[in-house]
Order: sequence, then structure tokens, then C-alpha cells
Amino acid sequence: MDAKLQKRVQRYGWDKAVEAYEAGWKESLADAQAELLRMADARPGEHVLDVACGTGLVSLPLAKVVGPCGRVVATDISEKMIDSVRRVADALGLTQFDAFRADAEALDRAPDASFDLVTCALGLMYVPDTAKGLAEAFRVLKPGGRAVLAVWGERSKCGWSDIFPIVDARVKSEVCPLFFRLGTGSTLAHEMASAGFTDIETSRLISELPYADDRAAIEAAFVGGPVALAYDRFDEPTRTVAHQEYLASIAPFRTTDGYRIPGEFVVCRGYKNA
Repeated sequence: MDAKLQKRVQRYGWDKAVEAYEAGWKESLADAQAELLRMADARPGEHVLDVACGTGLVSLPLAKVVGPCGRVVATDISEKMIDSVRRVADALGLTQFDAFRADAEALDRAPDASFDLVTCALGLMYVPDTAKGLAEAFRVLKPGGRAVLAVWGERSKCGWSDIFPIVDARVKSEVCPLFFRLGTGSTLAHEMASAGFTDIETSRLISELPYADDRAAIEAAFVGGPVALAYDRFDEPTRTVAHQEYLASIAPFRTTDGYRIPGEFVVCRGYKNA
């Protein structure tokens, strides 16, 4: 895997996906994000760093919890994601909120030992060097601080996973070839332990991704998700065939009111020793 290419794909791919992201994924990811927030147990006055924040589906609730005496800093590799979350935070009057574009492997604007809590909701799978990303999370935590990280689970338990080979057959997308690695077995917990985290707890949950119809399922997968940059290069005939293949892959999850596609998530919490 070419790390520079991977980061470029992520940066500009999520720029492409930003406008369709919440429509396609907000409801589908709600269970995983709720579990992350529960395990994070943020408190008023705390300082929190949310890495790979996207449109702020975790960052903004955290800012409300820590309150005006606390602080939330949100980072993402996509400038357009940062622009989006800033606009929402400003509209909500969250003066305790800040956001800037940053590579998760190099959080240079975040000082050592400056946060009580680090979160990353479904972003760590996209970081080419997981160890560097976890080392940065560990570095910026205060002694006694905690990190809570969520990733997608095992490939076989994520019913939408055929989107990757369908796209790669047409454009070599390099969209996270090891996407499901961290959610397999105890991999995420082991990676956190290797980075120095202790007292690691793991929660594994199965959820359903609801989509009202074919169009909603297609737009989430192709337009609002990680393959958006590659999909942008498809001509109309290619899109039509790719849509048909994807709908065939999720056909087992069709219901009377659309789709209920299974998805597994893994959430881990670890501490930095005082």
C-alpha cells in the first residue's frame, strides 16, 4: 500500500463525499457512535480531541457535554469536512469547539499531554500507519486520560462490503485495502496495547444500516462513502452496471420498507497510565 496515495485518496475522497455523507450514514452509524459516546463518558470541563471527525456526529455531542468550561478540538484529513463541522458549531454557538485539518499520524498542532479524552469514530481504518495514529493519540493524552476508538468489525458481518471489489474492478481506488483488519478478532485491542494503552475494554455490536430504497442505498455507498473519489471517475454506463452489482450484493437484506443491511462495529477504550 502506498501511504501517500492512500492519504490523497482519503483527503479528496471525503471532500467529494461531504455533501452526501450525513444523508447516507448518520442513521446507519448511530448505534456505533452512541456506544463510543457511552464508553467515552465525557464530563463537563474536560478537553477532548476527536480525530477523523467527519461532519461532527461525535464531536458536536461531545462539545455539548463538556460545556463552555471544557474544550473539543476536531480534526480531519478533509478540508471540506472541517469546513462543514465548523459551520455547524458556529451556528450552534459552541464557543468551546475548534476544528482544523490534520493527518491523524501527525497531529502537530496538538501539544503533548493536553487532552483528557481522545476519540476516533470509524476513522482509524483509513490511517495507513495505525501504529503512528495510535502513538499520536497516546502522546496528546494527559496521564490518566483515555482513548475510545470505533472501527468496522469483521468483513463477513458487514453486508455492504462488496462495494470495495465492485469499485476496484473498474478503478484501482486504493481505498483502504485493509479496511476490516482492525475489526477482526482482538486486533484493535492488541494495537492499542502495543501503543502503550492499558486496561483496555472492548465492545462488539451488530447493528443494521437502514435505507429506504435502492437510490438511498446506492447514494450512501457510492456518493457519500469512502469510494466517492473513484466513483467520480465512472461514466454513466459504468455507474449503471456497478449499481446493479451492488444492489445484487445487498439483495438478501431487502425488506418490505427498503433495506436493513447488517454491520458489525468494534469499540475499544484504553487508558494512559498516570
